[in-house]
Amino acid sequence: MMQPFRIDPEKVQLLLIDLQEKMLPAVSDWERVARNAGILIEAGKIMDVPIKYTEHYSRGLGGTVSTVAERMPADAGSFEKIHFSCCNEAGFEEFLREEDRDQVVLSGVESHICVLGTVMDLLEIGYRVAVAADACSSRNPDHHRMACEAMASAGALVVPMETVVYQMLKRAGTEQFKAMLPFFKA
Repeated sequence: MMQPFRIDPEKVQLLLIDLQEKMLPAVSDWERVARNAGILIEAGKIMDVPIKYTEHYSRGLGGTVSTVAERMPADAGSFEKIHFSCCNEAGFEEFLREEDRDQVVLSGVESHICVLGTVMDLLEIGYRVAVAADACSSRNPDHHRMACEAMASAGALVVPMETVVYQMLKRAGTEQFKAMLPFFKA
């Protein structure tokens, strides 16, 4: 059962998994995933949340898609992997470790493979995990849905990207809130 928690900009970091040139366009509703990942990046920059991303075998699958990469801050951490779960890759836990940051928000592909495996492992090693469900996808929408259900059952907070951002903002009327508002106006 999930231990309740609120996403806290002082305790969280953002992890984007494998949003790559040959991976992302293969998944269902990939433009929405790229847009929502971009909004998470903007929120992270506005709230000084560390932003990290992985690339799975980039020599074969290409780099992070340009629409996402161009939003990355200069200090975003990058990690190359070949294991499906990021946590199985040597050095990943050290790459992710941040002083006093025990929460991780995830976005990425594919939900039922790399995202699910990473979420399960992060939960097992003690992180509080939130999955921005509409910033993740799989080739088959049913696989995405089943992965979201499994991650929620295992203890992850599985919510829309907008929920993640508003939890980090905490309240209206701040400069950070005003900076994020244009992303949510229809």
